[in-house]
Amino acid sequence: MREEFEQTGRVWMRGALSAADLAGLEATLDTGHRPGARIEAGHPAMEQVANLPALQKIAQLWPGMIPVRLVSFSKGDGRNWSVPWHQDRVIAVKTRAEVPGFGNWSQKGDTWHCEPPEDILKQMLFLRLHLDANTADNGAMEIALGSHRKGLVSSDQAEAEARTCETEITVAAPGDILILSMLTLHRSRPAMVASPRRALRVDMSADALPDPLEWAV
Repeated sequence: MREEFEQTGRVWMRGALSAADLAGLEATLDTGHRPGARIEAGHPAMEQVANLPALQKIAQLWPGMIPVRLVSFSKGDGRNWSVPWHQDRVIAVKTRAEVPGFGNWSQKGDTWHCEPPEDILKQMLFLRLHLDANTADNGAMEIALGSHRKGLVSSDQAEAEARTCETEITVAAPGDILILSMLTLHRSRPAMVASPRRALRVDMSADALPDPLEWAV
């Protein structure tokens, strides 16, 4: 699994979430009428996700990894969108502090976000926990395999760099978990059918941030 991950930037854990796990996550993914919702620091969902057996197994394969940010997504039922090729390079922290290498600051709700140095991003994972079937028709995410090895890619070069890679539409069944390198290029096309497509994104890290910065968990 780790060898495949190093080569492609992704690995699948099929059927990793039980029916009970999925039922327990239902309330977490209630985005109302929004396509996505950040789960604020201190929300009980953070502990709920960390205690999932599948997440504990991931923490054994990548020692020390803990959830540091949660975002829920929902397509269907009048919610639809597309996102071009990009990398997600933003982390959530408790408070803003001027630390070398950390920039592009923004505040979303009560939480500060910033872009950390590349070395921190290289060590991070982001997971997709699928609550519904994800297909090409209902807007499943597409990833560029191996793109994590390109380092930081600017937004204006993301599509060109993705075209140099083999791509994969992340078709998934409810309960599947996709593990990705934080720097994997990905995009989301609009859904062509109205079937629901809900997923929970979990960012994970094993690194402490330099003082006085702390993860917003």
